[in-house]
Amino acid sequence: MKRISDSDLSKVPEIGLTFWIIKIAGTTLGETGGDALSMSMHLGYAISSAIFCFFFIVAVVAQVFAKSFHPFLYWAVIVATTTAGTTMADFADRSLNIGYIGGSVLLLTLLILVLGLWWFSTGSVSVNYITSRKAEIFYWATILFSNTLGTALGDFFADDSGLGYEGAAIAISGALVLLAAGYLFTSISRTALFWIAFILTRPLGAAVGDLLTKPFANGGLNLNRINSSLIIATFMVVCILLTNQRAGSRPVNQGAGRLDRADS
Repeated sequence: MKRISDSDLSKVPEIGLTFWIIKIAGTTLGETGGDALSMSMHLGYAISSAIFCFFFIVAVVAQVFAKSFHPFLYWAVIVATTTAGTTMADFADRSLNIGYIGGSVLLLTLLILVLGLWWFSTGSVSVNYITSRKAEIFYWATILFSNTLGTALGDFFADDSGLGYEGAAIAISGALVLLAAGYLFTSISRTALFWIAFILTRPLGAAVGDLLTKPFANGGLNLNRINSSLIIATFMVVCILLTNQRAGSRPVNQGAGRLDRADS
């Protein structure tokens, strides 16, 4: 058996069940943590966004310049994108008064723009081809916008669609099950399925986070945002420690740029 060297490994983790469990926990933490700073601590959306964006910049610079995969660093950047995404989406939706639909359309446009630039610049938007700093920067920019978009979508499903927090969580979970079925039983592009699932886990986390912390009168469980955030963060740490997260391996054929060849 050929031994995989460090140069063959990516700086992003293997994509499997563990990845998605920690990702959903991270998106839920983004909702409770973002709301804890902006609402519970009364800092507002603009100041909270500035704080979380600073945290994101520091974390992502450390990640990009790291020589190898470090699970806690990687997931720290993910949490930075989810918390920043929460407050930035709330700022756009509420402070700028463009609403959940307007915010979702704006963020979807920005996400498509980043993906397009990534595609034209490197020839692939697959997480299997994060083999340069340029690709990694595009990867993290895409994640930041996808998590911000997911926040706006989560608020729309929970508040404006009439589904409520539980209904939104169930509906989004159903969509994720369909995506899993598409992965297992069809030849749909793995890259497309990954990014759709990645976006949808964010509104799932938003709905679950709101379900935990919103007042009883609004359909929530009225749990403390700070305590909820600490519990979810502890759960993430335990998952990372117990599952021994490993870096994903780079594909042999790095010249492939077709969207439908991801994960092949």
